[in-house]
Amino acid sequence: MTDEKTLLTIAVLGGTGKEGSGLAKRWALAGYSVIIGSRDAERARVRAAEMNAEIGGDYLSGASNADAAAQADVVVLSVPYAAHKDTLQGVKNELAGKVLVDLTVPLRPPQVRTVHLPEGKAAALEAQALVGDSARVVAAFQNVSAAELNDPAHIVDCDVLVCGDKAEDKSLVIKLVEAVGMRGIDAGPLANAVAAESLTPVLLYINRAYGIKGAGIRITGLP
Repeated sequence: MTDEKTLLTIAVLGGTGKEGSGLAKRWALAGYSVIIGSRDAERARVRAAEMNAEIGGDYLSGASNADAAAQADVVVLSVPYAAHKDTLQGVKNELAGKVLVDLTVPLRPPQVRTVHLPEGKAAALEAQALVGDSARVVAAFQNVSAAELNDPAHIVDCDVLVCGDKAEDKSLVIKLVEAVGMRGIDAGPLANAVAAESLTPVLLYINRAYGIKGAGIRITGLP
């Protein structure tokens, strides 16, 4: 039987950043084909080469956001909220028929440790409104520290809440969560992304209050 990983290509838009690059390295090492996307295609290629050197192989490639999205089966959006809308508008056509995994949290600097609800209530809901019915948005990974992800050998002690409106899409994303060494939790419809995204500034506050870097969440009561 053919391994689905050999058939699935993941584009990480914003893959030059800390969280996106951490996930990209882990997926590449797990056997997926991974493309790093950036507004600057050359920057994406350079960063992909750097990450290949870090993990000791020729695993990742780089491209512009639009080209990366066009080549991918699943698109992961890992950009600051300030770049969220513009990035989506730039790849809207390339997202048609695909799952978009949105990691974005609507933080409002400098008050990043205080919950801020955007006009659309959640970044993931705004993404779905922008792309319309052509793509299916799943919210995930908002509560995972980038510092925890950077070293692929490091075990991340954190659950990942996965919110989406189609069970099959959430199932796919939960497999991607498991591939990077964490447990994915079906957290309900995309509307519940409001809660998942709002947990991030709470965790950032906890980090500072207790002098730690990687506060995460665990769902108790599950086997």
